[in-house]
Amino acid sequence: MLSGSAAMGLTPLYWRRAAAAGHETAGREEADSREYWVNMLARIAGPVLDNLAEGTLRKNMPVSYGKGASLEGRMHFTYLEAFGRLMAGLAPWLDLEGGSVEEQALRTRFRERYVKSITQGVSPQSPDYLNFSEAGAQPLVDAAFLAHAMLRAPRQLWEALESPVQSRLISELMKSRAIQPFYNNWLLFSAMIEAFFLSVGENWDKMRVDYAVRKHLEWYKGDGWYGDGPDFHWDYYNSYVIQPMLLDILKVLKEHGQRAGEHYETALKRAQRYALIQERLISPEGTFPAIGRSITYRFGAFQLLGQMALWQQLPDGLPPGQVRNALSAVLKTLMEAPGAFDEAGWLQLGLCGHQPGLAESYISTGSLYLCATGFLPLGLPPEAPFWSAPPEPWTSRKIFGGMDMEKDRAYYED
Repeated sequence: MLSGSAAMGLTPLYWRRAAAAGHETAGREEADSREYWVNMLARIAGPVLDNLAEGTLRKNMPVSYGKGASLEGRMHFTYLEAFGRLMAGLAPWLDLEGGSVEEQALRTRFRERYVKSITQGVSPQSPDYLNFSEAGAQPLVDAAFLAHAMLRAPRQLWEALESPVQSRLISELMKSRAIQPFYNNWLLFSAMIEAFFLSVGENWDKMRVDYAVRKHLEWYKGDGWYGDGPDFHWDYYNSYVIQPMLLDILKVLKEHGQRAGEHYETALKRAQRYALIQERLISPEGTFPAIGRSITYRFGAFQLLGQMALWQQLPDGLPPGQVRNALSAVLKTLMEAPGAFDEAGWLQLGLCGHQPGLAESYISTGSLYLCATGFLPLGLPPEAPFWSAPPEPWTSRKIFGGMDMEKDRAYYED
């Protein structure tokens, strides 16, 4: 449970209302609206940032975990998981200006909470000092998500930090170099941290980045899909990790004149094809196939589609209003399900409600905050077509509603 100060004094009205409503969202806004998205993201982010900013995250965050794990084991990692993953999704919105008066005030508050949170997280004297290197390989993963957040919003997440905090964060991230990544998507975790170092003028390990890029180019399977390592995996890791991280790494390399950056355009075209497939996976009811590992990451399954919307690089045939409508339907289905949040507002294990049996042994409460990466389009201003265009039925609604459409075609490269 939240402490009295966190529940009443530090936690703003938007979150108290949402928590009190159980599975209902704050307010009566339509799920397709920007207001709904902002309020839902605030509901997810509030408990993490309000507690970490005050040094009470370890004290107040419950730690649930998948079968085969232990409380002691997951407590080593779950707090950095919650923070790094949350920030990877929250970052573009924090970097934005404008919006309604209410949205601007909320954004200002979360910017302040973030600065206090990262200061707590990298301070060895803090009760919420985060683990970047010890007790196994997991810290590499979430150090990378935090680095990804920094790349997505350097002005607010990096430049806004005081110099001592920046220095301490660099030192903590460098500790993760001692962790050897597995021969799969984990190569991108090491590469993401090094790409962040490159972006801020720190010494970076070019070999870690080039190796990760080269192997993922080798592991491309066709039609917009990369293998997770040499093998094909039918899950959502192309969206959880592979394509979003690969794109941002290549973008940094291109901006800094590195040779591997020449693959950026190829990766972007593949990502556009994968984004088109993702939109077609959304059923007329706003659900999607519960396939593969880590399904409890919920809305994070659509990070890549959200990133293409954020970059205004949606493929031909996917109008922004259609994508917004589709993602809004999924968001409402997943996050309004009874049991998605506990009584204190923390996420619970599951995909559509409280379903701990769906969680792997490496999943714990902090892991679930990868769902925030589905909110990337909030980094677009309200006047952008994604938010201003009228809603349209998404593909499955059109087809299963009897509408005639052009057939889908596989993507082939020259």
